[in-house]
Amino acid sequence: MNQILAVGSVAFDSIKNPFGEVSRVVGGSATYFSIAASFFTRVRLVAVVGEDFADRGARLFEGRPIDLAGLQTVPGETFRWKGEYGFDLNTRETIYTKLNVFEHFQPVIPEAYRTSPFVFLGNIHPRLQLEVLDQVTAPRLVAADTMNYWIEGTPGDLREVLKRVDILIINDAEARELSHEANLVKAARAIRAMGPRTVVIKRGEHGVLMTRPGEGEFFAAPAMPLEEVFDPTGAGDTFAGGFIGSLAACGEITDAAMARAIIHGSALASFAVEDFSLDRLLRLTQDEISVRFHHFKRLTHFEEA
Repeated sequence: MNQILAVGSVAFDSIKNPFGEVSRVVGGSATYFSIAASFFTRVRLVAVVGEDFADRGARLFEGRPIDLAGLQTVPGETFRWKGEYGFDLNTRETIYTKLNVFEHFQPVIPEAYRTSPFVFLGNIHPRLQLEVLDQVTAPRLVAADTMNYWIEGTPGDLREVLKRVDILIINDAEARELSHEANLVKAARAIRAMGPRTVVIKRGEHGVLMTRPGEGEFFAAPAMPLEEVFDPTGAGDTFAGGFIGSLAACGEITDAAMARAIIHGSALASFAVEDFSLDRLLRLTQDEISVRFHHFKRLTHFEEA
């Protein structure tokens, strides 16, 4: 089984939207990614939490193939974030971000993790992403996420990361900012020229666009039409977990495997938004994933006349 090394944040989130409010629930990019990927393969999680995380947070990972040997507990409080959404769930307002122990996070990759064949670099400082890459040994595939904060504030470090990763996973606004191209097709090609062989652009309710070299240069998938969307927090990280988890499980990095992984990632993300925080993912079953995967397939399949 191909194992995934996942490096990112574990946090306490507080979320408010027109459908309700939750306070101090477990979130963070590495949390959503790891739980989603664990439906497909074993995950090796590297992150940092404070003493307040304790057993309450760790219980979320129980019974799942997620190795927590790389989860550091240090004095202080866990990273905290609070956000509010209006009826347009595509946009949100950040009320506060308290980095706490995450501010001084130095990812130390346990020796047993360093030969992990698949590596996911969550949305952390590009300099830390580079430190992780310096600690791993010849991974088959490296995927990374980033955000506008790093695009604007640390462009030099980010460019160095892009030279060393195989896949970049970002949203449409970030793709435009990074490439200085308004058109997403041009943006994707421009980003690929920076280093990543594959660029995956998350487009929220409009689905996903992927580009990679070859005859089938572009692949696009729709978003699942859902009647009830409660909380989009973590949907992008959930998508990434399903996407990389699917690739690791099948052990192939072909066009067909990539397309299938996009649908798996989209299926997981469509579940994540159906309830607050991680609640829907924690109730999710393999049978439900299979049914929704085939629902996605029916959405895009047609017979030639």
